[in-house]
Amino acid sequence: MNAITRRSLLAAGALLGLASCSGQPVDGSAKPQLSVFAAASLTESLEEASPSFADAEVILTLGSSGKLRDQIKEGAAADVFISAAQKQMDDLAELGLIDEASRFDILENKVVLVVPEGNPKGIQSFEDLATHLEAGDILFAMGNEEVPVGAYTLKIFDHFGLSEEDLAAHGVITYGGDVKEVTTHIVEGNADAGVIYASDAFSAGLEPVATATEEMCGKVVYPAAVLADSTQPDLAAAYLQFLCGDAGRAAFERVGFTPLF
Repeated sequence: MNAITRRSLLAAGALLGLASCSGQPVDGSAKPQLSVFAAASLTESLEEASPSFADAEVILTLGSSGKLRDQIKEGAAADVFISAAQKQMDDLAELGLIDEASRFDILENKVVLVVPEGNPKGIQSFEDLATHLEAGDILFAMGNEEVPVGAYTLKIFDHFGLSEEDLAAHGVITYGGDVKEVTTHIVEGNADAGVIYASDAFSAGLEPVATATEEMCGKVVYPAAVLADSTQPDLAAAYLQFLCGDAGRAAFERVGFTPLF
């Protein structure tokens, strides 16, 4: 987080010591509601940390970053957006839908290769995965093109010279609408391998067989920002400040995120 953003968040926290931006008291008698749209991979961390945010009742809307972006573009009321990739945040920035001064990179994750219990296909690496995909003898689970983990998977395909179009035509790919759906395919044994985030693997009790390198798919960085149409921007900024504190850090680190603040 840059110095300007940190000062802004601290200032917002000070303002909230008197009253919330919505005009409601924050002494526990009538907490305002704060709407937070966040990537599905943040589910466990935000559900753990958010109840400790004393200044508001946090209402979490969790799902694919692409779907959340579209809902915001269509006018959904939200105060905070945390995306699993820069693209979705950039799309909103181009439309003037985020407060640019509040934007910062909050977390880094890892992309991992996971397999169901027993690893029936004996897949131990991304090289093994590429070999099986080329042979067409597995069913592979991945996020669709609107899901950040799907975009990272496509970069891995490019790294190994694989064509998603050809693989899909040969029936070796099954898609998930968000990373949780991809994870479920693996947990339930409906696919032979899948690409998800390290945090989701941890939460689902899956042991990754391989971790993608930066060369394969780039860095997996989560940007956060207050939305431009928020009616309580100081409260939204204070929530982001809270996530950068001890409670947020503990919840993020517990499932394998690397805080960038």
